[in-house]
Amino acid sequence: MTSNARDLLAISPVIPVVVVEDAASAVPLAEALLRGGVGIIEITLRTPDALAALAAVAKAVPEMRVGAGTVVTPGQVEAARDAGATFLVSPGATDALVDAARTSGLPFLPGAGTVSEMLALRERGLDTLKFFPAEASGGRGYLSSVHGPLPDLAFCPTGGVTAGTAADWLALPNVGCVGGSWLTPADAVRAHDWERVERLARESTSLRL
Repeated sequence: MTSNARDLLAISPVIPVVVVEDAASAVPLAEALLRGGVGIIEITLRTPDALAALAAVAKAVPEMRVGAGTVVTPGQVEAARDAGATFLVSPGATDALVDAARTSGLPFLPGAGTVSEMLALRERGLDTLKFFPAEASGGRGYLSSVHGPLPDLAFCPTGGVTAGTAADWLALPNVGCVGGSWLTPADAVRAHDWERVERLARESTSLRL
């Protein structure tokens, strides 16, 4: 297992951002991604079944690096860790959330959408961030401009990134991977179309050459 946030960015060109409506789907979904060559998954804490889904994947698919996304409170940090999360992702960051994430000992990708937010997180010793919402916050042009004054920061852009734009994001020098939901389309998950998920995962692995 990787022990820090920077290492997470090297696992896959795309971190699948997954909303799980039914915990029973989580394990076959994770297995399909793994067969497609994607060894990391972010299960967002947006549904009642999210923690159960996370726990199921952590137990049944140990080869998969499973994390909790949309972490917005210190309580969710503790709940995610107890469920078996091996990393945390947030859409933004407060002092309380950063403190809780550090206490958990888990790698943490805090969200930032402005230079001031990036600087504040950098002052807290966090140099690997989620650029969110990526397109709404200025897109590739904005993040490219950030590299000059803040060359030590690395990002996982998420929010509006698509299969068609992912390669352009990945070409930026300060982008290690992107986050996206297109690897696990809601209709494919509902239909248990794991072959489609596996195919989309396999296609994503060629984005970073």
